[in-house]
Amino acid sequence: MPYPEIMIHGMRQELAQLGIEETKTPEQVKEAVENTKGTLMVIVNSVCGCAAGGVRPGIAMALQNDVTPDKAITVFAGADIDATDVARDYFTGYVPSSPSIGILKDGKLVQMFERRDLEGRHPMQIAQALVNAFEEHCAKSETAAN
Repeated sequence: MPYPEIMIHGMRQELAQLGIEETKTPEQVKEAVENTKGTLMVIVNSVCGCAAGGVRPGIAMALQNDVTPDKAITVFAGADIDATDVARDYFTGYVPSSPSIGILKDGKLVQMFERRDLEGRHPMQIAQALVNAFEEHCAKSETAAN
């Protein structure tokens, strides 16, 4: 049974206020992945304390970086159940966990942050790990810029 929307609304809003697109259906997730040229950050949001205390604040800090993904979407584990399953299908080779963050490039997973990579980390540590991933996978090459 999904979490009641009234319980998770504020947690959803933390990411939506950053400009991260909420994808609540499998179709919305597939459309975002298939129609994003370049890099896409896929966030599996969660009600857990590590999402509130570290992950969402860390994402907010990381998105202040000059280099960021071309697009970012989120699903909510325990609420957007079918959409979360589809998002996790793109995380090939990783067991489902929440919260988690995948960086896809042209629809292929290039970087994965599982719960074990996020839990117990300070928001600054999460932000730095994300910024490192952004710099590695999202930076536009000089030839592409010209």
